[in-house]
Amino acid sequence: MDSDALFSLGEPAAAPSAPAGPSGVDGFTAIGEDSPLPVRMRPASIDELVGQDHLLAPGAPLRQLVGGGAPMSVILWGPPGSGKTTIAHLVARATDRRFVAMSALSAGVKDVRAVIDTARRQRRAGGPQTVLFIDEVHRFSKTQQDSLLAAVEDRTVTLLAATTENPYFSVISPLLSRCVLLTLQPLDDAAVRGLLRRAVADQRGLGGALTLDTEAEDHLVRLAGGDVRKALTALEAAAASAVATGTGRIDLATTEQAVDVAAVRYDRDGDAHYDVTSAFIKSMRGSDVDAALHWLARMLVAGEDARFIARRLVIFASEDVGMADPTALGVATAAAHAVEYVGLPEAQLNLAQAVIHLATAPKSNSATTAIGAAIADVRAGRGGPVPRGLRDAHYAGARGLGHGTGYRYPHDDQRAVVTQQYAPDDLVGTDYYRPSGHGAERSVAARLPLLRRIVRGLSAPAPRPDEPTPVAVNGRHPSGTGHAGGADEDGDAVVGEGQQ
Repeated sequence: MDSDALFSLGEPAAAPSAPAGPSGVDGFTAIGEDSPLPVRMRPASIDELVGQDHLLAPGAPLRQLVGGGAPMSVILWGPPGSGKTTIAHLVARATDRRFVAMSALSAGVKDVRAVIDTARRQRRAGGPQTVLFIDEVHRFSKTQQDSLLAAVEDRTVTLLAATTENPYFSVISPLLSRCVLLTLQPLDDAAVRGLLRRAVADQRGLGGALTLDTEAEDHLVRLAGGDVRKALTALEAAAASAVATGTGRIDLATTEQAVDVAAVRYDRDGDAHYDVTSAFIKSMRGSDVDAALHWLARMLVAGEDARFIARRLVIFASEDVGMADPTALGVATAAAHAVEYVGLPEAQLNLAQAVIHLATAPKSNSATTAIGAAIADVRAGRGGPVPRGLRDAHYAGARGLGHGTGYRYPHDDQRAVVTQQYAPDDLVGTDYYRPSGHGAERSVAARLPLLRRIVRGLSAPAPRPDEPTPVAVNGRHPSGTGHAGGADEDGDAVVGEGQQ
């Protein structure tokens, strides 16, 4: 069976109650000396299972399932190489249960019903409990999943299902509600490294016949991306190359040649990390979209945390694009959400789209300089008390203290902008925000001086002969007609949305 999980299963060593034929446990191939390294190195007990510590606490559902405790049905959800089929093999080793495995890629309703009918007959005859393992269960149609409901409900079979897809979307709700959902995490670098070293030393693996150089080990860890099956398969290929050349060690060159993937020199905790990240940000800032995509690819191939990349994009969207394209922050935030929701490798598409948007967007650092200047003034001690008219006046006694006195409600004005002091006394007239003339910020740059004149009660400067006709604040003419153009009663030109 082609399995998308960690290891394919073979006949467990002490499972006399499991029906065994030439292919081992029902539905799985027996292990031989020529079996792939990932198959030979599968854990022999739950204590050898690596990377899922959150599921291995005493009394946890996973331990009960593997230990032959309460017959609860379980759905295992996790990325390839995280251990779903390994767990199925450990369950198969329980001597008091009949274990049957099938793949949703090749099985149909007829196959499922045949297993259920046999399980029902054996149960009525006092035989062992049947555990039905279905790999890639998300590939079953609704009708195929429906065929499991009654048998799972009355525990004719204990269902153990594995999926790489979100079961809330790929598994029907009635079946999901009858099962315990266990989420497996991708293995971290330390776990993959430990399993590689075990495979080099263990008699089931290379038996210590070869040594693995540190650089080659680092390359295999990066190549795996949390998928230990991929790491062990690459190790086996590199070991075969080393044996063929008569060397007793697996070095970086041998590994690169065996897996046909060049090692990316990238230390996630060292200079390369910071250098590549710097080049990535500066390429987007410089609007070189092609270079930005190269540095993005460099980070992704090297195994950089996609969440780190997404965070940098969210920061960049405000720091370097800002008001020149206000949609940039939404795009970057959506990409960050996609990283959490979808995950790699598919989320690399979302990251690439965000990088293209940010690199090609008009640029403005006005938001960065504005908040920097404001913070500098606060730290320098500038800024007095809150103006009396702006203070909270909702509680009893506030009016007696003069809070809210003289406050003008902007929406009572036909322009929704009024003359009023909002800043502390010693910051009146201070301009922090200085818009650029780039992209969408061009309209803000045209509107802002007029807004400041109205708010601060300043008279309008004499118009220049080449000055364009202004339009209304918030799209409303001061006369209330809604027509654009003109000036307010104080002679202040006003700007609105019609000509942004």
